Amino acid sequence: MVIVIVEDEPLIQQRIQRLTAEILIAKAPKIICFDDIDNAESFLSENTIDVLLLDLNLMGRDGFTLLKSKLAAAFHTIIISAYAEKAIEAFEYGVLDFIAKPFTKERLIQAFERLLNNRKSEYRSCKYLSVKKAGELQLISLEDINYIQADGHYTWLNLSSSDEVMPTKVLHSKNIEKIEQLLPESFMRVHRSYLVDMRKVKSVRIQEGSKYTLLLNSGEEVPVGRTKYEQVRKQLSGI
Repeated sequence: MVIVIVEDEPLIQQRIQRLTAEILIAKAPKIICFDDIDNAESFLSENTIDVLLLDLNLMGRDGFTLLKSKLAAAFHTIIISAYAEKAIEAFEYGVLDFIAKPFTKERLIQAFERLLNNRKSEYRSCKYLSVKKAGELQLISLEDINYIQADGHYTWLNLSSSDEVMPTKVLHSKNIEKIEQLLPESFMRVHRSYLVDMRKVKSVRIQEGSKYTLLLNSGEEVPVGRTKYEQVRKQLSGI
């Protein structure tokens, strides 16, 4: 695992690094530390990592600057900050976890377990996913997403509307498992390759050969895995 820590207080940075190495010893993590936003952003732009551990106050600069610039990246972000009042905003932008300072080793263990086991965030209050288009970061409201489709290490966000700025289908750098961890309860994994906003489902169709599909309000159809059908049916009956 490659882990980046961005923390400007030397003692706290050293503690996070030491505890991370202890907790993830079986993963033989490579840990890189930065104390400023500019150097961290430069490194993240040129290297592939697995997780970013980010403080929100870096030498008087707002860590959200770095967070928002990397929202479309493939890695997860865990905030470690004394600014607990920023937690709601951080979750809205799609961080995996928010650890309030002062923190314990047990709390850091909990965050890494969520990361490693693809466990969903307890808060699941993400409101936006972001993509890069023409070199710029664009936020997409979850309200505009009908369904999400896996494509190897990436995913396609299928949108309910489009214009000249944003087409109906855009590519996101996170894989479907990582995105699923962040999404609210309205999004359901109906197939190994599909996540659907169940609020936008019109009906479920049973076809020949015990095949199932969801008909969306947009007129699109999404396949339902056989093992997911009963769960999907119960979810729809409760809406």
